[in-house]
Amino acid sequence: MAGRGRGAVEGEGTTAGVSERLLFAGTAPAEATPVSLPMPRPAGEILPPDGGAALQPPQSATIDRIRRQFSRASFSAFRQSVVVAATTELDRGIAFLLVPVFLAAGVIFYFSLNAEPDLYRPQAAVALMAVCAAISRSWPKTHLLFMAALFCALGFVAAKVETWRTATPMLGSEIQTRLTGRVVIAEEMANGRVRLTIDLISTAHPTLRYAPDRVRLSAHRIPPEMKAGSLVTGYARLLPPTGPVRPESYDFSFDSYFSGIGGSGFFLGDPKVISTTDPAAGASITSAIENAREAIAGHIRSTVGGPEGEIAAALIVGIRAGIPEDINEAMRRTGIYHIISISGLHMALVAGTIMLLLRGAFALFPDFSSRRPVKKYAAAIALVSIAAYLVISGVVVAAERSFIMLAVMLVAVLFDRAALTMRNLAISAVAVILVSPHEVVGPSFQMSFAATAALVGAYAGWADYRASKERAPPAKRSFLRFLSRKLAVGAGGAAMTSIIAGSATALFAIWHFQRVSPLSLLANLAIMPIVSLIVMPFAVLSALAMPFGIDGPFLYLMGKGLTAMIAISAWISQWSPVDAVGLISIQSVLLATIALVIATMATTWLRLAAVPFALASLLTIPQVRTPDLLISEDAHLVAMPIGGGELAINRARSNEFTTDNWKRALKAEAIVPPETFAKDALDIADPVDLPPGSPFYCTGDLCIGRHPSGAIVALAENRNSARPACSFADLIVINDATAYNPCRDPRVLVVTKRQLARDGSAAVFFDPQSATARPAIQYAVEKPYRPWHEQRSYSREARGLPPYKRPEKPEAKPQPAQ
Repeated sequence: MAGRGRGAVEGEGTTAGVSERLLFAGTAPAEATPVSLPMPRPAGEILPPDGGAALQPPQSATIDRIRRQFSRASFSAFRQSVVVAATTELDRGIAFLLVPVFLAAGVIFYFSLNAEPDLYRPQAAVALMAVCAAISRSWPKTHLLFMAALFCALGFVAAKVETWRTATPMLGSEIQTRLTGRVVIAEEMANGRVRLTIDLISTAHPTLRYAPDRVRLSAHRIPPEMKAGSLVTGYARLLPPTGPVRPESYDFSFDSYFSGIGGSGFFLGDPKVISTTDPAAGASITSAIENAREAIAGHIRSTVGGPEGEIAAALIVGIRAGIPEDINEAMRRTGIYHIISISGLHMALVAGTIMLLLRGAFALFPDFSSRRPVKKYAAAIALVSIAAYLVISGVVVAAERSFIMLAVMLVAVLFDRAALTMRNLAISAVAVILVSPHEVVGPSFQMSFAATAALVGAYAGWADYRASKERAPPAKRSFLRFLSRKLAVGAGGAAMTSIIAGSATALFAIWHFQRVSPLSLLANLAIMPIVSLIVMPFAVLSALAMPFGIDGPFLYLMGKGLTAMIAISAWISQWSPVDAVGLISIQSVLLATIALVIATMATTWLRLAAVPFALASLLTIPQVRTPDLLISEDAHLVAMPIGGGELAINRARSNEFTTDNWKRALKAEAIVPPETFAKDALDIADPVDLPPGSPFYCTGDLCIGRHPSGAIVALAENRNSARPACSFADLIVINDATAYNPCRDPRVLVVTKRQLARDGSAAVFFDPQSATARPAIQYAVEKPYRPWHEQRSYSREARGLPPYKRPEKPEAKPQPAQ
């Protein structure tokens, strides 16, 4: 067969290409008559059987055939484009970037289970997926699927192993006892009390058979000689860890379990010091570090003074218990509370300040700098500095995670690799997930990695865009124009950073805290330059100068920066609208997470696949039903929205933290306390006559309120006081663990203190379409219990017993007269 070039050489008359008929020319007989071929006709013509005129098909058939051909061609081209883009993504290393995603998926699946699984089947799943992945290496697509399943199983096993390894003993019931233990941490709080974290050694009067290993107690005063490592004793009231304040909210018993805190409470008197020595070597090192932290914090407070001193202590040594609550709330409302928590921002500013100082110092010796890798020297010293900062700040989880992330980047500098890459972020995420899997379901992990991934992805995309554009050399400008342009670029960069990070973390903040900061962009633009250029650099300089006793000027300037920060935050907070946004669906958060993963990790046009997930996330935000009534797990507090942004509660003095959480979840702006009357003085002939949306009216041991839907709610202290409400109430809450249902009508929902002690706080939903339908109820804790909830079954309330009362001492008999 001749190709196109060969035909041109052999003869001018040769037609380019090959005719299929010529392939069979040598096999035909010489005398054969040439076959007359029909003339070619247009594709749209069809010959009739009798050879008559051609028939034209209908126009719609032609259009349909063209559409089918175009659809097949378009689908084939689209499929080929997807294959090419996916191959490009794999060549660029997206498979490794997805490793922490699949690990986190396995961790989330473990913690979302209703029952605690065993350890053997997950291990078998890991082994099976590893074998299948090894066998399927010849089939790339199948191999990738098995690898994804393998990492999901590894995340599941990591979470299970952490739960098994932690095994924190949890206090089952409220008790008063005399305890003896060793002080681990002593923190001065803003309300004047001192919060002590104590490792229990023994208990007495009564002796606890299942005592926790570590408790957290508060005291009015402590002896001056008390410090970390001191042996103390005192009579205290111990309380078991509390559960969620409402269904699907943050579980404090979960946090206590993985923090090693088995109980909390307060001293009934002032604790006494037995000994100030700590014989254990490991404990003595920990105590020495803690005492150093307290000494530094005390020095900072005395030097700076006021709330500025408390914030400075929080930024340098991580002790933030003394910050006044009004300042904390102002920073939360303005979206700058992340400044207080030692995280990636602080670690990066510390490392950046150290590297800037060292590079400037090395620049003073040009001969040495030209022959040595001074950038690596500065990175190594910065790595040591942030490690010391991690230790002195208390090795909290947020700081630990930030240290891992920044350490990976600094090590990348030591090995001449790019520092700010998605690959380094993935390495950091893998390390955090394997070390502390439970952090994956917490707000700190989710918000910090979401913000970092969004910023790194946006920076990489902007860098690629600038590299693809041809730019002319910049024109010469005056110094004023040059400076104004740099300031504008800096302000624009700060604004975009705040917008990107805020957008990436918005749904996570709403899911966990039910609040947003409408003026966070303005607050961050106004405050972050102060923090980045004044507060943190002088904090680093003061820490370096503190051993030499010359840190006063640096702390003074740091305090002035904090004064400006507090003033700006308070001013913006006054103008900030109500930040409570209510509840959102978990489906929305999951879809937003998928969109964020695709948008930040993809480098080709496949990142457009994030758009439908993002739109679906926005559309599913309101797909959640807001509770009509909330009940606390101790049956003391009930909240009911009554319209107009008001939330009616049944007690004049309530738990502030719980009511604040309920206000945000129910989008309420004001609390309406109950109206209390003397016994039998409530002038209501028939509770059904109460108008819908009535607050609680209390008399004696009974409170009555009416929901806007018309449902009547009754709150009783015991079974006897609850019995009359069976004739008119739709819901009765009895604050008595020994009581049982006094109503025979199955349409009346009765919730007792025993039920709440077993299943946690509750959310009640009334049916607005039917006044006779039984209300629906959802509890916060499901059975069978997970390890961080097992202590609930041992409380006196869960067993239907009355509160524990200490036996009264018998009166001394009068002595006979001598």
